[in-house]
Order: sequence, then C-alpha cells, then structure tokens
Amino acid sequence: MKRFIIEREIPGASELTEAELAEISKKSNTTVESLGVPYRWITSYVAGDKVYCIHEADDEDVIREHARRGGFPANSVHVVANEFGPHTAGDQK
Repeated sequence: MKRFIIEREIPGASELTEAELAEISKKSNTTVESLGVPYRWITSYVAGDKVYCIHEADDEDVIREHARRGGFPANSVHVVANEFGPHTAGDQK
C-alpha cells in the first residue's frame, strides 16, 4: 500500500471537541470497513481550519472514495514520496 497525506478544509476544525472528534473517528472507521479493500488510517492532525490525515491505500481513488462515503472533504491528496526525521540522520562520514 502507498501512504497518502490528505488535506481537509473544515472551518472551525480547531474548535472541534473531543466528543466531535470521536464521532468523526467512528464514522471514518465504519467507512474504512465498508470499502472492502486494504485501507489503513494512521493518524490525523488538526491545525486551524484544516485536518491533515495520514492514510494507507493502494491508490488515490480509494482515498477519495473513503472521503465520499464518509462525507469528509479531501481538498488535496498526495502520495508520500519518502519519509525522514531525526532517526534517519545516522552517522554520515
């Protein structure tokens, strides 16, 4: 599966309560189960009026179908080309 970053524009996203976020999570999980194909929601981040989600699927069409069925916006969807962080620095000589 490929890893995707999904940007969702949701006005007032930063003001969503824990209960509201839990309901969104439940809806997403139910939608994932309904897809009938390999799909994994990794995590999501809320920042301002946006939610950034990391999901794994075989292709962008499946990501967009999840959004459509769940009633979630998917304003942009990008395949993650690579990942790096402090753990990848290694000892370069």
